[in-house]
Amino acid sequence: MTGTGYDVIVVGSGAAGGFAAKTLTDEGLSVLVIEAGRTLSDRDIKPPRGGKQDNIQLFPRIKATLSGQHIQSRVAFFSETLKHLFVNDRQHGYTTPKDAPFLWIRGRQTGGRLHTFGRVLFRWSDYDFRGASKAGGGVDWPFSYADLAPWYDRVETFLGIHGTRDGIETAPDGVMAQSTPLTPEERSFRTAVETRWPNRHVVPWRFNPHNGSPLSSSLQAAMASGRLTIRSDAVVREVLTDPASGRVTGVGYIQRQTGEARVAHARAVVLCASPIESVRLLLNSRSRLHPDGLGNSSGMLGRYFMDQCPSLMFGRWPASCREGQDEPLPTHTLFGTTGGLYIPRYENACGAHDPAFMRGYTFQGSIGRHARSDGADVPVTIMGFGEMLPYRDNAITLDPRRRDRWGVPLPHIRCVPHANERAMLRKQIRDCADMIEAHGGHVDFWASPLGLGEGDAGLYPDKPFPIRWFIRQMFPRSMTMGAAIHESGGARMGNDPATSVLNPFCQAWDAPNLYVTDASCFPSGGALGTTLTVMAVSMRACHHLASELGTGRL
Repeated sequence: MTGTGYDVIVVGSGAAGGFAAKTLTDEGLSVLVIEAGRTLSDRDIKPPRGGKQDNIQLFPRIKATLSGQHIQSRVAFFSETLKHLFVNDRQHGYTTPKDAPFLWIRGRQTGGRLHTFGRVLFRWSDYDFRGASKAGGGVDWPFSYADLAPWYDRVETFLGIHGTRDGIETAPDGVMAQSTPLTPEERSFRTAVETRWPNRHVVPWRFNPHNGSPLSSSLQAAMASGRLTIRSDAVVREVLTDPASGRVTGVGYIQRQTGEARVAHARAVVLCASPIESVRLLLNSRSRLHPDGLGNSSGMLGRYFMDQCPSLMFGRWPASCREGQDEPLPTHTLFGTTGGLYIPRYENACGAHDPAFMRGYTFQGSIGRHARSDGADVPVTIMGFGEMLPYRDNAITLDPRRRDRWGVPLPHIRCVPHANERAMLRKQIRDCADMIEAHGGHVDFWASPLGLGEGDAGLYPDKPFPIRWFIRQMFPRSMTMGAAIHESGGARMGNDPATSVLNPFCQAWDAPNLYVTDASCFPSGGALGTTLTVMAVSMRACHHLASELGTGRL
């Protein structure tokens, strides 16, 4: 074994890890980022091929399933162009209860899932951070929107977010570098929705354009400081602690290509490996002073795991319903044409109340951006994201019988919607259908953890029967829990060490030089995308860590 000393080790190089590295190197600290996956090259960032794309991507999905990506190929935006940025499921296993499937979508490479997510970045509001106080259910975060707002400002300013300032309480305005348009069809949809439901708003995505590089902007900035080292193909097995004090001393990892066991030492460690991986790593880091896993003196480690409740609806919007002229649409290096419409949360917020369930949902979709029909209708695709309440029985644990190739127990994932989420999903689906049909649109089919439903034309009526039959069998399996890819919780923050794993700065109660800044620190799961909040939370936490190291308190 070999050892190297750094100020801070950051485990993971995605949204949380990139901003951890940037913040810490900005503060003058030497940082080692350890990434389990490979280093990407320019060859890995391939634009989609020209010509008309099959939006089902059926045959690439079948091919990927046969080659070992039977979970990853179910994600809505999977394609031949992107398949190399998702893991092989045969090599990266996990278990779930037999009656509770969960889609764990992963990318093991520098940048993690940053290359494959839609790059939609909205701020959360106090309806998320203080949701328990405002509407009941779950717990409040140990800080408010006002505490995180300056860090949102910093992240948005650095990234250069494209979007609009909309004055919506549940999706606070941010720092926008430039505006982004709706299509003429999306503008007519907005008019139809906002005329019929004045408390609902249709706005353009706020998104961060892909930089076209295999290295994220945050990692590029950290690398330019001269204080960052990135070590890829390094699978961390455990966080190491001092046997006398219980404080963190570094990490033990396996060099993926050679199988060599190595150790890296640092004054502090920041876990940014994604919620499931970070929790698994902490549970596997047992010692005499941490017998139930590192940071688990409260017994809360792994518990209150969440993902947002997904629904996906396809339909048609009248091609004659257009407002304004076509404008140039944004593009994504890997996806092609991107952007879309967004409907922030309106239920159980801002005076609205539905007694059937607590919390609410958002919608994200597009009309007229991709495959255009030559007929009278334009395709509509809208995905819903509903907030799941935190439940103690939804948890990440270690499988006692199965291990990965590195000898680490596989994670066992339980993430089951309760009665509140099922009621919310029913309303979420009904609202989406109502909005599509508000001005002559048609709903064809939809899916969610509640199952598959079909409307006017049904599921792909222009496809041959065998293909329609196959999609009917597979599509519901693609909209189980996990399909939102907004998983959170498992190492939640709080003000009380008896009921949380981390303090309000993502600092472990049991080991003060350990921080966890990915979404596992979230006390609640929200109804908006998690990525911008992950970035802001990670920056805030690592600024605190740098201050603690600089003043000698660590």
